[in-house]
Amino acid sequence: MADHTHHHHHHHGSGHGGPESAERQAALAAMLDLDAEVLRSLHDDVVDLVAAHAGDAGDVRRFVDLGSGTGAGTFALLSRFPEAEAVAVDGSPMMTEHMLGKAKANGTADRVRAVEADLDGDWPDFGGGLDLAWSATAMHHMADPARAMREVFAALRPGGLFALVEIDSQPRFLPEELGIGRPGLELRCRALLEPQRAVELPYLGADWGPLLTGAGFEIAAERRFEAELAPTGSKAVGRYAQLVLRGLRDRIAEAAAAEDLAVLDQLTDDDGAHSVLRRADLTVRAGRQVWLGRRPVK
Repeated sequence: MADHTHHHHHHHGSGHGGPESAERQAALAAMLDLDAEVLRSLHDDVVDLVAAHAGDAGDVRRFVDLGSGTGAGTFALLSRFPEAEAVAVDGSPMMTEHMLGKAKANGTADRVRAVEADLDGDWPDFGGGLDLAWSATAMHHMADPARAMREVFAALRPGGLFALVEIDSQPRFLPEELGIGRPGLELRCRALLEPQRAVELPYLGADWGPLLTGAGFEIAAERRFEAELAPTGSKAVGRYAQLVLRGLRDRIAEAAAAEDLAVLDQLTDDDGAHSVLRRADLTVRAGRQVWLGRRPVK
C-alpha cells in the first residue's frame, strides 16, 4: 500500500521498491511497533470489546488479520483466544518477515500463517468458516471497501464476527506552546494535509455502518475509544513522536511556512535541545472507532 497521508499504513499492495521504499517501510514498521507499545491500553480496550462479542474464548478457532502489518492485532488476538490460529495477510514482504520474526520470538509461530496478498486484487482463499475477521486501520486504504466487506462476509461462518477498527486522524503529541516557534504548530501543520487527504483517502473517518449492513452484516456494536496519556519523557513516546512528526514534515514540505518546517526539524532532530527525544511534555492523544459486524446465523 502506498504511503499517503498518515502513518497507519497496513500494506495490502505490492511490496516492491528501491532503497527509499525499504527505508520508508522500516520506519513504518518501527511506528507500528511503537504504536502497539505506547497505546497498549487503548488496543487492549478494543480487544476486550471484540472478545465480549465473540463468545467464549474457545469459540474463536480461526481468524484473519487483514493488513496485519507488524502483527499487533494478530498477537493481541492470539493472546486473548488461546485456542485460535491466525492468518495474517499483508502485501509487504518486509512486514511479513518482521511479523514472522516476532511470532518466532514470542512463541506463536506454530499458530500463525502469513499470506502475502494485495487485497485490491484477487483475495486469498481462507478455506471458509472463519470465526473472526479483524481489520485495523487498513480498510480506508482499500480501493473498493464495499467489495472488501463482501469478501469478508463470504469468508466468515454464519455467526462469525468482523471487527473493523478505524481512525480519523493521526495521534497528536505536542503542547500548544513549545518554547520555540509560533504556538499551535501541530494542529496548523495537520490542517495542511486535509485537501490531500480528502482526495487520496476519501474513506478515512467514514461511517462504516452502512457499508457493513450493505454487505449483509448485522451491527453488533459500535464504540469509540480515546486515549490521552499524561505528559511523559518516555523513550518510546519520544521515538514514536519523532517518527510521526518526521512523516508529517515530509508531507507538508511544499505547503508549510519555512518557520514551521524549521521548528519541525528541531523537534525531530536526534540530538537537539528541543528534540522530542529529550522533551518531558509530550501528551499522546489518539482514538479508535470500532464497528463489530456479525454474519447472520440464517
